[in-house]
Amino acid sequence: MRSYFVSDIHLSNKNKALSDAFINFLNEIKESCSQLFILGDLFEIWIGDDDDSEYINTIKSELLKFTNTGPDTFFMHGNRDFLIGEQFSKETGIKILSDPHQIEINTKKVLLSHGDALCIDDVDYINFRNQVRDKSWQANFLSKSADERRDIASNIKNESNIASEKKSMDITDVNEGAIQELINKYSADFLIHGHTHRPNIHENQSSKRIVLGDWDDFGWYFWMDEDSYNLEKFSIT
Repeated sequence: MRSYFVSDIHLSNKNKALSDAFINFLNEIKESCSQLFILGDLFEIWIGDDDDSEYINTIKSELLKFTNTGPDTFFMHGNRDFLIGEQFSKETGIKILSDPHQIEINTKKVLLSHGDALCIDDVDYINFRNQVRDKSWQANFLSKSADERRDIASNIKNESNIASEKKSMDITDVNEGAIQELINKYSADFLIHGHTHRPNIHENQSSKRIVLGDWDDFGWYFWMDEDSYNLEKFSIT
């Protein structure tokens, strides 16, 4: 049996091919999967657990079918869906993890993170992250109507995309010092994260860092079992 890891799927009702690919992925891995870890940004936008739109209910139903009869499934907040909460957890059977979170696979210490907190050179983003993770900010946001929240979330996303286009690749990537500090703190053999959309396996003498890809033209996933591991992709379009 294998443990699977994905992130940055960015599900949206505007992209049926992506939604179909994710549902097909769940169906295809179910028999071989012992654990599935979704490391953030499952959704492009998440306005709150009270979103009862047809699209959201469809995805929740598919996730519940997956978890009801099979793999233990876990979710970690990303920068797009940090408002996912206990209601979503109960409705899908998915357990929410803190960031970072460490597990053990075949005696290997595997550290999981979405990855955005490691982008410390992007000061503007870190300040924004601290703001929207604040409980009072979230309470104020969730007190607004669903339509208001969608507008705010859409504006935030657009502003973020514009800001990112103006920044260098180095600024928006993880900081190597922060990476090494985290690995050393947990004595991790593997660090698995997403967020940067730069899929790769980075190796050094003491550990391996797996960067998960975003789901766009391809769906990316990493798997581990008792004997081996690999970062793989499949075509979506």
